[in-house]
Amino acid sequence: MTAAGAVALAPAAAHAQRGPFWDQRAPMPWAIQEIYAAAWGDRIITAGGLAMTPEGFHVSDRTAVYDTRRDVWEEGPRLPEARHHPMIVVADSKPWALGGYRRSEHGDWTSTTDIWVLDGDWTPAGTMPAPQAETVGVEHAGRIHLIGGRAPLGAGDGGWNDQGDIAAHRVFNPGDARWEDAAPLPMARNSAAACGMGGAIWVAGGRTVESGGTGRLDRYDAAHDRWDTLAPIPPSPAAGRQVGGGLALGAIDGQLVAFGGEWFGSDNTSRQGGVFAETWIYDPLRDIWSEGPPMPTPRHGLAVATVGSGVYAIGGGAVVGGGQASAAVEVFST
Repeated sequence: MTAAGAVALAPAAAHAQRGPFWDQRAPMPWAIQEIYAAAWGDRIITAGGLAMTPEGFHVSDRTAVYDTRRDVWEEGPRLPEARHHPMIVVADSKPWALGGYRRSEHGDWTSTTDIWVLDGDWTPAGTMPAPQAETVGVEHAGRIHLIGGRAPLGAGDGGWNDQGDIAAHRVFNPGDARWEDAAPLPMARNSAAACGMGGAIWVAGGRTVESGGTGRLDRYDAAHDRWDTLAPIPPSPAAGRQVGGGLALGAIDGQLVAFGGEWFGSDNTSRQGGVFAETWIYDPLRDIWSEGPPMPTPRHGLAVATVGSGVYAIGGGAVVGGGQASAAVEVFST
C-alpha cells in the first residue's frame, strides 16, 4: 500500500513554540566514522568504524560506551577483529555486532557475516545467512531486523565496487539464533537510516550505487509483514541535492528526526560533493516533513541513538567521503 503525502518546508519560526534545538555533549575519545550505535539503557554503545590517518584508512576494533546521565565516555572491550560498518543493535539486553566490512588481502571492503555479542567481552554468536553491510538494523519485539544494504555482486569481494544494492529483509531471533526472511524493502538501497516508532519500523533515505541519493520513506508493519511508502525527505534547500546516503534517523515525541548525510558530485564520487547540514522533522499524523534547526557539526556516516528526550548524533565524517572523521557528539531535543 502506498500513501501519498505532502511535503512542507516550514520556516524555523513555525517551531518557535516547541523550541527544537541542538546541544553539545562530551566528544568521543577518538574521531571515527562509518559507525552505528544503539541505546543500552541509559548508555549508548558503538564499535568499529573508519578514520583517515597519515598512513591511510584505519579500520577500528575499538568500542566506545557513553553514559548519557554523566556525559562521560568509556572504552569497552575491543572487537575480535577490526570492522567498519558493523551493525550495532541491543536486543535481549545485550549489544550485538553483525556483519560489516573487514580488511583482507582482497581489499578494505571485504564483507563478513560474523555475529558477536557483548557479554563481558565480545564473543562469537553465529553467522548471518548472507553478507548484508551498509544495512539498517532495528530491534523490534525482541528480534533484530536487518533491512537493505549492499552485498557482493559476484565472485569479487574486497572493493567498494564489488558490492551492489539489495532489498533483503532478514530477522534474527537472539533467543534461538534462528533467521527468517521478511517482506523485502520496497526499494533496494544502501546507507539508509532506520528506527522504531509507534510499533512500526521506519526506513528513510539511502542511496543506490547507480543513481545516488533518495529521500524515500518506507514503513514496515511487522504484524502484517508489509510495507507502505510515505512522503520523502525533501531535497536540501542549500545544496539543491537530494538528502540520501549516510544520514541518521531517530524518533522523539512521536516524530521522526532525520539529519546529516552526504552527496556526491556529478561524477557520482567523493571527489565532488558535500555534507548536509539540514535537520528534518516528520509528523506521521500529517505525513509532512518540516525543516528544523541545522546540525552544529554537519556529518555523514554518523551513529545515532535515542535515550530519554534526546536524539544523539555521534561521530561521523565531516567532509564527503572518508577524509575527516569527527569525534563530535550533539543531542537534538524538542
